[in-house]
Amino acid sequence: MGYVRLLRRRRVLALWGAQALSVLGDRLYAMAVMWVAWQESGAAAMGLVAVAESLPYIVLGTMGRAAVARCASLRVLAVLDVVRALLVVLLPLAWAGWGVSGLLGAALLLGAAGALFDPNLGALVPDLVRPGEVQAVVGLMDLSGRLARIAGPGAAGLLLAVVPQAALFWADGATFAVSAVVLALLGRRRTDAVVRKAAAAAGTVRVSAWQLLRAHPPTAAAIAVHGVGIGAGAVAMAMPALLAVAVGGGPGAYGAVLAATGAGALAANGVAGNVRMKGSAPVRYCAAWGAAGLLLAATAAAPSLPYLLVVAALSGAVAPFLQITLAAHLAAHLAAHPAPERLRLMTVDLTVIRTSGTVAMLVVPALAAADPRAGFVAGGLVTAVAATLGVAATWWARSRASRPQEAVRELAR
Repeated sequence: MGYVRLLRRRRVLALWGAQALSVLGDRLYAMAVMWVAWQESGAAAMGLVAVAESLPYIVLGTMGRAAVARCASLRVLAVLDVVRALLVVLLPLAWAGWGVSGLLGAALLLGAAGALFDPNLGALVPDLVRPGEVQAVVGLMDLSGRLARIAGPGAAGLLLAVVPQAALFWADGATFAVSAVVLALLGRRRTDAVVRKAAAAAGTVRVSAWQLLRAHPPTAAAIAVHGVGIGAGAVAMAMPALLAVAVGGGPGAYGAVLAATGAGALAANGVAGNVRMKGSAPVRYCAAWGAAGLLLAATAAAPSLPYLLVVAALSGAVAPFLQITLAAHLAAHLAAHPAPERLRLMTVDLTVIRTSGTVAMLVVPALAAADPRAGFVAGGLVTAVAATLGVAATWWARSRASRPQEAVRELAR
């Protein structure tokens, strides 16, 4: 019901629909560009394109905080979407004219635009609703992304059956254009004082990531566990090898596992986005990563395909709790602090997971493919241990912070 109430508001409905369409376009683009890279130079080019798209997130996240802060308004995000629309539409020309180098250049530019867009959207969306609705709006945005990830590959397959490959890039460009129009219209509202104030503050205040993490140890622990979980979770890329070794499964079995994961995530999204849970958000977040790690390790047993499908559905069900818990925490817990702090922490989180994921994708799947069972066990245990340490660090930080307050109360007596 929280989602329904939010979608009755025109601003939220417009933004949600535009972003759902944009993410769907991203899925079309991802399939198209990877297919182009495969045709051009094989698997090596696919890996290079993935790295090129992630590299700007790492560079801008570590050295480009001023550039990210200057984009903290809905109008600027609309301009970025126009740029992305043009880059996507021109990408086939870059491929035709310069081959792999043109493809990599376009991927770098698209990654740079995304590195400026993503943290700012995440920081600005909560300001469109009341404080008590932050969890629901974060869950709603997570739902749009999950629906698009499921529908995207199917839509791409259908389009490729009836239109040229270049049409996928045009379709993605159109989705960015729609998103740009919606963001521009939302940014025109003169009464949107919260968003304008956040944009002005973010453009003038310089926030040190290290100082922020030291000031918020539980949040720092959650972000660290996020990075470890993404890196160790790259072992899931070796799922086809595990299926072949464990149950003799092929592409059909792999598709069934992916479908089970997606179904579990969709089923759990409504709970993660609407049910208020007690306790510290960083502790719950790290505990959820612990559950994800144990399920990843349990995947290695794989006595049969039905077993794998059940584990995949449970793993998928954990995913919305991971995404929504941390995003809602960064938005709600830091609401009392200056807006640039929230933006900076969201940028740090994106930088950490992009760095960890990029490095892991270059190494972990290849290692896991040699012995899939051992790879899944190792990845799951590393995640579970990191999550346990994250919970311990969060409890320690909270108990340490409470000691001065207890001392003050004792003196008052």
